[in-house]
Amino acid sequence: MKWVGSVLFWFGLLVTGSAEAAPVILVFGDSLSAGYGLSASQSWPSLLQKRLTTERKNYFIVNASISGETSAGGLSRLPIALAQHQPAIVIIELGANDGLRGLAVQDMQKNLNRMVALAKQHHAKVLLIGIHLPPNYGMDYTQKFQQVFVAVAHQQKVAFLPSLLNGIETNPALFQADGFHPIASAEVTVLDTVWHALLPLLKH
Repeated sequence: MKWVGSVLFWFGLLVTGSAEAAPVILVFGDSLSAGYGLSASQSWPSLLQKRLTTERKNYFIVNASISGETSAGGLSRLPIALAQHQPAIVIIELGANDGLRGLAVQDMQKNLNRMVALAKQHHAKVLLIGIHLPPNYGMDYTQKFQQVFVAVAHQQKVAFLPSLLNGIETNPALFQADGFHPIASAEVTVLDTVWHALLPLLKH
């Protein structure tokens, strides 16, 4: 599995002057957050760091996203990441690869529940981000898949964004040739979508 993510963006230091002074936002996702097919500076987590700096929000981003990551893979990596970075906020964007592989939604729900619980045990706020599957996976599976994110957010009482790709997912021109990963210009819309969900969790 290729480590496309795990990039630490230090733009927050422009505001704080030291790593210790700036709380961490840990982005824990798959290729949609790792910036698949894009340069690191074009991905929405990188754009988020720039937005935080512009808005004088004292945070820096650790992007620990990996292309191809499943909820099970994320769960196996999360304890080390939490211990290493001690994040104030964890953004969990996982599950798309579970769905694309047709993995059991019950297992995905258990994995996501455990990840959110672990983050909360480390006193981190959590933003859970979902995704919509293509319709060719069948109505029954896609409905159960989507309900997992709703159920986890409700059970864990955490901030929730139903779809990372809200606002672009119906426009094929905004996606790369694979039809799944956004092009660079669409990442700005992705950022805006995440920003509105994240803003209530930030210190004011």
